[in-house]
Amino acid sequence: MSTLKTSNLQHASAASANITLASDGTTTIAAPSNIIKSGTAVASTSGTSIDFTGIPSWVKRVTVMLDRVSTNGTSVVQVQLGTGSFTPTTSGYNGLSYISLTGTGSLVTNITTGIAILADGSAAYSRVGPIVINNITGNSWSMSWCGGDSASARVGTAAATVSLAATLTGVRITTVNGTDTFDAGSINILYEG
Repeated sequence: MSTLKTSNLQHASAASANITLASDGTTTIAAPSNIIKSGTAVASTSGTSIDFTGIPSWVKRVTVMLDRVSTNGTSVVQVQLGTGSFTPTTSGYNGLSYISLTGTGSLVTNITTGIAILADGSAAYSRVGPIVINNITGNSWSMSWCGGDSASARVGTAAATVSLAATLTGVRITTVNGTDTFDAGSINILYEG
């Protein structure tokens, strides 16, 4: 009869992702530190922009989550990506945003300063839904949003791409005019490798 010995099975991509098999047959799994991390939720109740910085260089996907986000004006809310100690990229985005309009069809908007959340703006809007930001290759990123305005039960979608000058380090949520103030809701992010 052979004796079962304790051994470690190492995950190929991360030294911290180990499975320890004890002599009594039990296992302990140490998850890698870069699977999915959550930021800290921020109340979107003041200021003209909300930044999430310190995103690690190994990140391949960021999800920005909006919970009834509102502003005091009519400018379109947008998400911008940033680099370095955090400088948001304010140009070079390719994409469009769509929103259904109650009783009047739909509206499509194309902006180059970020990914637009809803194709137009209103102080009455209550924006919900995730913005998923995926790494294409190198410093090129693809973004998509599917959500809506929970205050008026309208739906919207958006998509955009951007090539950054350096490694992604942060995300900014702001408005196109940069002066409208957030006045309700909360925002958080998830990031993963």
